[in-house]
Amino acid sequence: MSSYWRVKTPVFLRCKLLQPVLFIVAVLTLLASLRAKADEPKPKPENTISIQLGEPIPPQRFEHPPKFWIADVTDRSGSPQPMLVMKERGGVFLDKQPTVILKEAIEQSLKAADLLASDQGSADLVLRVYLFHFGLASGSGLDFFGKVEFSTIVRNAKTRESQEVKAVGTSIANGAFRKKNMQKNVEDNIEAALRDATRNFLRGTQLKEAVTALLKGADGTPAAAPGGGTSPKPTSN
Repeated sequence: MSSYWRVKTPVFLRCKLLQPVLFIVAVLTLLASLRAKADEPKPKPENTISIQLGEPIPPQRFEHPPKFWIADVTDRSGSPQPMLVMKERGGVFLDKQPTVILKEAIEQSLKAADLLASDQGSADLVLRVYLFHFGLASGSGLDFFGKVEFSTIVRNAKTRESQEVKAVGTSIANGAFRKKNMQKNVEDNIEAALRDATRNFLRGTQLKEAVTALLKGADGTPAAAPGGGTSPKPTSN
């Protein structure tokens, strides 16, 4: 018995000595976590920007103009705070979800060209949009690099066949040392990227080819191969 305690007692004592150390480590970890949360930027009127398309983007001309309907826009960015576009210098936030901003931009342009259906039941082509990036991306030095990237599944409402159309918009603007100027530059930069992405979607060859193929399928002519049931993936940078 005495031999047993001679072997086990040091281990027991070491455990007792480690308990205060572990407690101190846990307390310090908790304090660091609370401090980090306190330092997280919060949305306020003075650090919130509004992103708008501005003038509608004129879509390309179609031989037989269809009616579009946007069924939904899904955020696939993976960002836990999609409305936070810049964390530094107190943060810069959007006043709306990026999915709402993108949907409004596309709908605004389609409606101006009389290509927006009144409801999904009256649409020729139904759009399901997957948003992969909205805001700032990695820049160079003090420059702001705006980027908007999304992919759209264009589906024939009758035949259920579909095509995928990808669109990316970018914009580079100079940074600023004053917070007010910096926020204005961020706002202008993201708006320019939004316009570029919307233009590339509505006026690009991918949409034209997709519409042509899907409407031919509706007329009885074999359409191109469907885009498939899997949701699209972002393009590589």
